[in-house]
Amino acid sequence: MLTRRKIIRIDEEKCNGCGLCVPSCAEGAIQIIDGKARLVSETFCDGLGACLGECPQGALTVEERESEAFDAAAVEDHLARVAAACQEIEASAQETPLACGCPGSTSQVIERAAESGPYEENFPAATSQLGNWPVQLRLVPVRAPYFDGARVLISADCVPFAFADFHRRFLGGRTLLVGCPKLDDAQAYRDKLAQIFLQNDIREIEVAHMEVPCCFGLVHLVQGALEDSGKPIPLTVTRVGTRGDLVKTSGPEAPTHGAVR
Repeated sequence: MLTRRKIIRIDEEKCNGCGLCVPSCAEGAIQIIDGKARLVSETFCDGLGACLGECPQGALTVEERESEAFDAAAVEDHLARVAAACQEIEASAQETPLACGCPGSTSQVIERAAESGPYEENFPAATSQLGNWPVQLRLVPVRAPYFDGARVLISADCVPFAFADFHRRFLGGRTLLVGCPKLDDAQAYRDKLAQIFLQNDIREIEVAHMEVPCCFGLVHLVQGALEDSGKPIPLTVTRVGTRGDLVKTSGPEAPTHGAVR
């Protein structure tokens, strides 16, 4: 039965599929489908708008229109099915329980052809391109000497493990900062990055993040820090696939206030 009430509206043209809205909806009314946030069922949406503040693109609004009534019982059944699906994944993978709020938490096995034998201590290795220490954003001093005139690489924690040629493709000649936008204090990261940008003469920035939605939060942190600092530092954004491929460089996620290569 239709009734006039408040309900979420998703602007697909603005939505970039980052997925930040998914875990903010306690009713599980929103999912990422075909690269866009979608309302799974009108009966799951209570219209209170808890997801609104999580969308960096402004794609979510609350509108008043004719729709199916909110059904609390249906929400409970829906959440129970989601929880059961998570348990099946956990049982098959025999891994640590999943949060299920982020598609990037799904366990998967990546099959690869054997290209080399086991590690041998005396086997010639690639030369490390790491030029600064520490690298963890939480530990790096704001006024570290390696920021002067630096080309800064801000990498999500998982990128070096997924991308085999990380040192040669990303790291050479750059100052490295690493962090996880999902597990660490996002606001603290934004505040610290803003001070790093403000107090140092940084030439350019590249953000390397994984293709999973939660990891895209690192891009938003850097964009927000640039806005807070007021400095137009050129920014490049590169996305790495979970299978180790380069998915995309720059693109619409890059900020408009800074130059983009």
